[in-house]
Amino acid sequence: MQIHIKTIHDSSAAAGWAGPRSLVIDRTPRAGGLGIGFSGEELFMMSIGASICNDLYREAANLELEISDVEIVINGDWSGEPAHARNIRYDVRVKSSAPREKIEEMIRFIDQVAEIPHSLRTGTPVKLNQIEVTR
Repeated sequence: MQIHIKTIHDSSAAAGWAGPRSLVIDRTPRAGGLGIGFSGEELFMMSIGASICNDLYREAANLELEISDVEIVINGDWSGEPAHARNIRYDVRVKSSAPREKIEEMIRFIDQVAEIPHSLRTGTPVKLNQIEVTR
């Protein structure tokens, strides 16, 4: 998988893309940005929810369980120097005609295997690969 991020017209805002999909990344005006896109912290938290949401639909299909609506709310705190995420927690609401126990069992399974939360829990290293400075 490869992700690209490039600033937009000499501003703090950037476009991020993976294949044909894109989004805008920026800081809040209070932090010196234009406020026209998601902050890195917001994208970090969204990636947790996206991972869980995608896995819920995949696992429901594998188990032949019908789900028609998923809502995930992620909360967390950012503090320290340098700042890092703390106290990340999430709530899941699933609409389904399947037995409640089956859905709860599936959610508990997804909590353990969803790729982003699992990567965070196991401490996946991130390594600077290359630096290029141009004029």
